[in-house]
Amino acid sequence: MNHYIINPHSGANNKASFLNILALLKSDPKHVIWETTEPQEATLFAQKAIDQGATRIIAVGGDGTINEVASTLVGKSIPLGIIPVGSGNGLARHLNIPLNYKKAFQKALVGATIKIDVGYINNKPFFCTAGIGFDAAVAHCFAKSKGRGLFNYMKATLITLFKYNPIEVIVNEGQIEKVFSLSIANANQFGNDAFISPFSNIQDGQLELVKIGLLNKLEAGILAVRLFKKNIHHADNVHFQAFNNASIQYANNAPIHIDGENLLTDNELLKIAISPLALNVIV
Repeated sequence: MNHYIINPHSGANNKASFLNILALLKSDPKHVIWETTEPQEATLFAQKAIDQGATRIIAVGGDGTINEVASTLVGKSIPLGIIPVGSGNGLARHLNIPLNYKKAFQKALVGATIKIDVGYINNKPFFCTAGIGFDAAVAHCFAKSKGRGLFNYMKATLITLFKYNPIEVIVNEGQIEKVFSLSIANANQFGNDAFISPFSNIQDGQLELVKIGLLNKLEAGILAVRLFKKNIHHADNVHFQAFNNASIQYANNAPIHIDGENLLTDNELLKIAISPLALNVIV
């Protein structure tokens, strides 16, 4: 059976579009549908789907919903299908999964299965990007907003920019550094074609650490343009480092994000690692 785990609150979808998606899923004669009502419920449903003998599990939502489902499937033979209906859809965009839900539905049923790498921050898996600093502060602001979608994300970005202070970090037991942000990239973008690490390969057994130095507001605006032009690597104050294990010391109870979802650090030491080709995904 094909088990669909759908988050009705993902992205900017209204009730009508949600009902259209639901009707499409029900057209699959082998469907089982799980509808989430609260955070982390997708993880619970994914485990129940496994227990019920699912042949594939298809996440219908944004990167956060995909993370919850995929986290349960790491190291298992059951493939993950993706129908992206979130605000950014970073993983789907990297994997060239259609953003049209009808086309993504067909892809999830008949597409090929590949293996992708899985990143970890303190044993919490991520599949697209994670980070601390500015992008985490934006995720924190976005999580508190009432709406979803690109408009509300851009609004959260602007609000954050005008009150944001740089962070202090220690990378791999080095010196204390003050930076604008640190991003850890498995995929090449945050979402919405904002390419934080344009050359990241989700199957190469490596992550990329993207360190952005101190910026004023004008420089931050210019850098934002570079994100969407896919040439952030040409900026003088952006530095890339490929790795498979790293440590970052960062303030306790400070915001981080994992696949765009807001979290708080539970200690001052973040251990970053990768598990190569540990997740089966339908593309």
